[in-house]
Amino acid sequence: MLEPYSSFPVFSDKVNKYWLTDRDRPHPGQYRIVVDRELPPSRSVMLLDPIGSGGFLSMLPEMARRTGLNPGSEADKQTIFEAMQLAGIELNGADHLFYFSNEQQKLLHNESFPAAVRQLTSEDADAFEDFVSEAPEDDMDEAFVELDHWLAFGCFVEDRLVSAASMYPWRGTSFADLGVITLPQFRGQGFGKQTVRAIGAQALRLGCEPQYRCQPDNVSSIRLAQASGFSPFATWDVIKPDED
Repeated sequence: MLEPYSSFPVFSDKVNKYWLTDRDRPHPGQYRIVVDRELPPSRSVMLLDPIGSGGFLSMLPEMARRTGLNPGSEADKQTIFEAMQLAGIELNGADHLFYFSNEQQKLLHNESFPAAVRQLTSEDADAFEDFVSEAPEDDMDEAFVELDHWLAFGCFVEDRLVSAASMYPWRGTSFADLGVITLPQFRGQGFGKQTVRAIGAQALRLGCEPQYRCQPDNVSSIRLAQASGFSPFATWDVIKPDED
């Protein structure tokens, strides 16, 4: 569950320009209907709910015609979902999108980390293999942490890798999508938080925007995101992949 904020954080221009461009935000509870010819087929329908305002339903022209929804108009969620249901359009399931606010980015720029938290390289292959053998298989599948990703960091306890995070470039953007796993017996001790902040700081130094995604029912992942300094930006959903 997301923790309430007394005021909304300010995010970087990269985040705002990618997700919101120059769109005027609709009123809370309403969605602007947007036809976007640049959407890839895998995201031919996309629902974005920014925190603190109305949202956007973006569609390829063909999908907009199928729904019968008026481009440029506003509609509430019930109207949208009824139109999509009649059109046979099903969404995949929402993700929370988290980013570091401008304030947190400044803190990370000046933050130092213990020597036990560092970037992983190919020389850490044995330690990473041992880590994978101990980590729950479901966690590895969901978090998608790999040593050979664009960036990988880990936290060590007495030469044992106990938390690992990795990032990869996301969908041709300057965002670096993040996954993190801490071994169950080492959770709740701050190792995941240190690893996430360290890899986030390095990504920012390299000119990339750290992005943290998780499903709304993943309470432990939400807590880690917020404990690590990420702020919720939006929930985001796309059309369900065609299994055929």
